[in-house]
Amino acid sequence: MEVADRFARLVAGDASIPVDEGALLIAAHLDADIDPTHERGRLDQLATTVREPTLDGVRRRLFDELGFTGDRTTYYDPRNSLLPAVLDRRRGIPISLAVITMAVARRVSVPLDGVGMPGHFLLRDRVDREVFIDPFAAGIELDRAGCRARFHEIQGPDAPFDPDWLEPVPARAVLARMLGNLRAIFARSGDRTRLGRVLHLVTLLPDTGEDEARQLAAVLVAQGQFDKAAAVHDRLAEVGGDDRDRARAASLRARLN
Repeated sequence: MEVADRFARLVAGDASIPVDEGALLIAAHLDADIDPTHERGRLDQLATTVREPTLDGVRRRLFDELGFTGDRTTYYDPRNSLLPAVLDRRRGIPISLAVITMAVARRVSVPLDGVGMPGHFLLRDRVDREVFIDPFAAGIELDRAGCRARFHEIQGPDAPFDPDWLEPVPARAVLARMLGNLRAIFARSGDRTRLGRVLHLVTLLPDTGEDEARQLAAVLVAQGQFDKAAAVHDRLAEVGGDDRDRARAASLRARLN
């Protein structure tokens, strides 16, 4: 089964899908040399090195002993958003480091939730809901006041803060945010090939809007992949019943002759 098909089946599942599995499929879709099964084994092995199956034990192993931390120098390097590279370099952005932490913690029965605070992804202890972890800051522990202070540090002292931002977010939202980060990186760098691959996965997420599909079609046209762009317009026509999409698909297929 193609990686994109596996991703589509995964995100079509319920809210309890393993977010690390989705993140590894994202990486494999962008780099054919990445084997999700092998990378999953690396996470399994990493979890076996956690000597104490507690939140402190996970933090101690990942952040104190192995030195996982945020990449403050080359924050927008795409490797910081791809789990295999983060495992290699032990550097990443908040959300990728959080996904690795959740993956290892789940394997030793330590329940953590992702917290999608704007501008800075955090973790929350599912047992003691007043305990938060900042993986980007080498796994330091925060309380709610500390999370709020981190938000203002990033967004500015006058930025309004909503306490609901400290509530857990579902796995699909985490994957959507990871894809959004990569989408912005590749759009900024002009890497149309990888931007197209990211947008392909974005369009597989439930409830994705038409804008993402149209952007994917535009990227495919720019790459000369008129048949694939036509297929995107076909799907848009099926959903929206728009004759303009049918005409656009026909026009693109005519360019193949």
